[in-house]
This record gives sequence, C-alpha cells and structure tokens, in this order.
Amino acid sequence: MKKITLLLALMLMLTACSNLTATNLMAGIKRNDTASIVIDGLHENSVDKVTEIAGFSLDIFKKIYGNENTLISPLSIVSALAMTANGAENETLSQMEEFFGSDIAGLNKFLYAYRLYLPNADKYKVSLANSIWFRDIENLTVEKEFLQTNKDYYNAEVYKAPFDDSTKNDINAWVNKKTNGQIKKLLEEKPPDNSVMYLINALSFDAEWQSVYKDTSVREGVFTAQDGTEKTVDFMHSTEYGYIKLPNAIGFTKPYADYRYFFVALLPDEGLEVSDFIDSIDGKALINAVKNQSNEMVYASMPKFTFEYGKELSEALKELGIKDAFDSELADFSSLGHSKEGNIFISRVIHKTKIEVDEMGTKAGAVTAVEMSAGSAALTEPKTVNLNRPFFFMIVDSEFNMPVFMGVLNDVT
Repeated sequence: MKKITLLLALMLMLTACSNLTATNLMAGIKRNDTASIVIDGLHENSVDKVTEIAGFSLDIFKKIYGNENTLISPLSIVSALAMTANGAENETLSQMEEFFGSDIAGLNKFLYAYRLYLPNADKYKVSLANSIWFRDIENLTVEKEFLQTNKDYYNAEVYKAPFDDSTKNDINAWVNKKTNGQIKKLLEEKPPDNSVMYLINALSFDAEWQSVYKDTSVREGVFTAQDGTEKTVDFMHSTEYGYIKLPNAIGFTKPYADYRYFFVALLPDEGLEVSDFIDSIDGKALINAVKNQSNEMVYASMPKFTFEYGKELSEALKELGIKDAFDSELADFSSLGHSKEGNIFISRVIHKTKIEVDEMGTKAGAVTAVEMSAGSAALTEPKTVNLNRPFFFMIVDSEFNMPVFMGVLNDVT
C-alpha cells in the first residue's frame, strides 16, 4: 500500500505576497466565536503555558545544537505543531499533548489569545501567519472540522492545489510575502509525489531598540569563534539596566521600543562550552532567570550579526516523544482527513529562520521582551558583560516572558 505523507513546515521571518494560483478554500469562511480565556503575565495558566513552551523548545534546542550558529522560534514551532495536533487522535494525540505539557483544547485557546495580543506600533511589528495546503485529488478527504478549528484559533488560510511546480511557486510566493522577502524559498522542488499536505507557520518580527546605538558606540573588537578563530568585527557598546546572574553564566537584557520586547544575552563562564551551559539549564530556570533579573547597571557590548538557519526537526521530535505521528503505520490523523491510497503521517518538519541584529534593532521571525526599571542601580558597582565569544540569546516578550526566539551565536561572518 502506498504511504501518504503529511509535511509540516515551520517558517519564520519578516512579512510580504504575490498573486497565487491555488484555490483559497477559506475565502469568505468566517471563524466561529471562541471562548475567551484570561491571558496575562501573572495569571497561573499563562505562566504555566509559557514555562511549558520554553521547556520543550529548549529540549528541541539541545537535540539539534551542533556548535554552529543556531536559531529556533518556540512560538512558531508550537503554533505549527498545534495546528497539526488538531487532526490527531488516540495515542498520536496523547503523545503530542504530553510533549506540549497541555491538552490541545487548552493550547488552542492560549495561542489564540496570545496571537490577538501581539502588538504593532511604529517602532515594532510582530505578526503570525498560518496556512494549510493540501493536494487536489479525489482520493484525499480533508475533514471540514479540522479546517474550521484551525481557522477559528489560528486564522489559517487553506489552499487546495495540484502539488506541481505551480504549487511550489505559490508556496514560495506565500512564504516570501509573509516573511517580507527575507526567505525567498521554502521549496526548491515541487512537492514529493506521496505528499498530501503542508502546514506552514510564518512569524515576523521587526523592532527598533529603545535606545539605538550612535556611531560613536560602534567600534571594532575581536570575537573568538567556537573553533578558536579570532575575527575583527563591529561591536555595539551600551549601558543597560538588566543584569542576569546564573551559577554558570552572566548576562543582560536590552529593551526594544516601549520596553515591549527584550533581547536577552547569556554568556557562559570562561572555559564553559555553550553546549554544556545549555545542557545545564531547563525551561523553568531559563524563564526564572529572566523574571528575576536585577536592575543593576551593565556595561554591555555585543557584535553586529546576521545569519540564517534551517533544520529538519523530525528526529528531535521523535526522540522527545512524538513517535507515532511519524510512523506510516501507527499515525492516527483521522480527524485531519483520509486517503484511499494509504495512512497519513508526518514525514518532515522543516524549520527555517533568519535574524539581523544591528545598531537600529532586530529583524527576525519572532520576539519576546522583559521590562526593566533603573531603580537604585547607581548604588552598586556596574557589571560588565562583553559578548566577545559564543553566547546564548533570546528575544523575549516582557509581559509573559515568552521566548519567541532562542539562539546561539558561535561565529560572526
């Protein structure tokens, strides 16, 4: 029996689109009213959900990190996987919910509320876009309830397409638009013959620093890469008022405009590899480190950097407990749909990201920040954090401490 594959694609970046030839099945379809839930940074449900998302995202990071520049978006990963879980049943669903640390109904409600909460202002813009693409063949039946649920909670666009070169071009055009031209292509070739569906999440982040760097604050310095290579690069110097101290690392937070999001940098102790630091921390400790930062003055310096990252996440997710979803015999996506040609399962999870950090701010596929106050920082000796060697970083939402991005800079190219 032919095996039918479900391809799950997670796309991140900045946002933009061209005309598509595929048929948008959700055009004119209104979403149903959904029950509102309490969502704020102090509410127990919100705190638990953020901790859970940080936890499994850090677990993924540990699985995929390999001493290169690495970047993932927890918010994008959970959004795409949650859309997929809406089509799962029985043990397949149970494994996904165990991975999430939440039932899918509760996660849908939280992500719906969080998406509505995403802010947009003159100096910072954050957006999420979701789409579902399925093959236009008679042998495939896609459940309307599955599509409606993902419309209701994720505002997903749904396209029926032939999965030929025109579909490749349409998907790439959608990605190019929703990432503001940052990622030109998701697909290099037309969809594989046994593929029946793509679920795509695009997350866009573009924010200016609260205090942009002046020309006099940018000076050349030496960055020592993971392999020991020393490179002369541009460093940005500033005084910040958010200091983080962990048993094996120090760091700082730098706010974006209106203190709505923060860049968080953690520098492992001298002689400690970034990989060892990552292995030593869990999601709860990471979130608490951000929440419990002090308002001490920090002389901070970090390099300007830009890099792209791509990873296929299937093996990492299987190792973390989502096993049946990737098994052509055991996967149960009966609430998603059925094919007369075989069982539907996930064959790949594609994750692509890009980040640009310079004097003006950051462009990436997600963001999070923590608000700081100056307080009585002048009473203590200023701290110094010089990011002149590999470090771990996040972009964090100040209200929820949600890690929208996690990354490691090992080399400046």
